[in-house]
Formats: sequence, C-alpha cells, structure tokens
Amino acid sequence: MRASTVILALLSLASLPAGLSEGTGLAQQSQAPPRPVMPAQDGGVREVLESIVVPPIPNAPFSATLATEWARSTAGGATITFVNQRHIARDASGRIYEERWALVPKGSDTKSRIQWIQIADPSRHTLFNCNMLALVCDLLVYDPAPDLAAATPPPSANGPLRGNRGFVQTESLGNRILDGANTTGTRVTITLNPGVMGNDQPVTQLRETWRDDALAINLLSIRSGPLIGTQTFTVTELDPNPPDAQLFEPPAGFQIRDRRAVLPPSQ
Repeated sequence: MRASTVILALLSLASLPAGLSEGTGLAQQSQAPPRPVMPAQDGGVREVLESIVVPPIPNAPFSATLATEWARSTAGGATITFVNQRHIARDASGRIYEERWALVPKGSDTKSRIQWIQIADPSRHTLFNCNMLALVCDLLVYDPAPDLAAATPPPSANGPLRGNRGFVQTESLGNRILDGANTTGTRVTITLNPGVMGNDQPVTQLRETWRDDALAINLLSIRSGPLIGTQTFTVTELDPNPPDAQLFEPPAGFQIRDRRAVLPPSQ
C-alpha cells in the first residue's frame, strides 16, 4: 500500500498508558503529551487504528462528522472503550480534508484534542500533513492507488483463502437509510485456521459496512475480532453541499516543510 494512502486511511490515536500510538506513521514522532519519567520496562505494545477511507473522486462533495468508538474486553469481563469525533470533507475537485483527534476513554473527564490536519489534492499530487502542536505542515507526495482514486468498492469474495489459511464469506445485508442517505450493507466473515496467527483454535473476524455509493464512502463501518475488539466508525451530520474552500489550504502561520521525493508520482 502506498504511503499516502496509508496516511489518509489511519486514525490518530492518543499516546495513552496502554501503549497506543499515533495512527499515522508520520504522527508517531512527537505527539505524546508530557508524561512522568518512568524506568524502562519490559513488554508493552503499540497499535494503530484504521479509519474509513475517503477516495479523491470529483463531483461528489460533502462534509461530515466521523465518530469512532473502539471497545475491547479484558480477561475479567470488563470492557475498555475509547472514543473521538473529527471533521472530514471533500470538495468538487476531489480534494480531501481530514482532522485527527486523540482517542480518549469513554465517559471520562479527559478531553480530546486535535493533533493533525491532513489535506490531499489529487490534481497536484500533494498532501499537507499539519502538526497542530508544532505548527508545522509537511508537504508530501499524494499518489493514491488506482482503485482508491476510482472509488472502486472492495470485491466480493467467497471461498478458501490462499495457502489453506481459512475461509471467507461475503453476504449482502440489503439497503438502509443512514443520516438521510441510502446505503448498501455488506458483511464479510473471515475464519482463520489454527496456526495462522499463533491461534490454537479457529479465529473469526467480522467486518460490516454500509456504503453510500453516491459518495463512495462507508457511512457505518464495524470491524471486530479477538485481537482488535470492536471498532465502530459512524458518519453523522452529512452535508452534500460544497465545503468551505478555506479548509483545503494549510493553516495560516504554519511553517511549510517540503518533504516530497525527487521522483514524480506514478501515473
């Protein structure tokens, strides 16, 4: 997967004691809030959370709020849930605006805060990755994969996975109105055979999506599995009117650092 596609596909996470890291590769460098000095310890884990994908297609403008809820169960039966909300938009030329807000514990007094703004322009092949704490925007090459740029929905699949890894089943869930838009539902069930990921028994992963074909985005996406828990992404306050053009300009007063490679983007 291309670096620019990954950047827009991943959701920013807070740097939390549980070991969560920023959701983009560029965002892992300096976004952790001040923490007490702790002695080095063995173990721990860093994770990222993928969000919905917004393809850079023209003539399908919108703005919306994207709410994320990530719930995981403990061995003792408790549930740990993180949440956030962020603004996303796309204009008629296919430019994409996304905010990245920290995930915070659900129901706590901890306030989420904006960490990054990302602005992609498919016609200029540019991506501004703006650090809202450092007041710096890195200018990168935006080179989305052809299937993303064409807003091609994922192909349906049924049958065994390669290498006797397991089985995949895709089923249609029909139509559903979400936030005033007609969506088409799909559920994909993947069963992994023992030994594929260190598992001693079959493991099942589920993904349910409700896609707005007119906008080529999922208005509701639910993913679940034994390692990731349940991740729910819900698009609300959907507005099909063209968003403010100022959204697609780097924030005023930010330093611009050109990080583009010498080689031109692929065609």
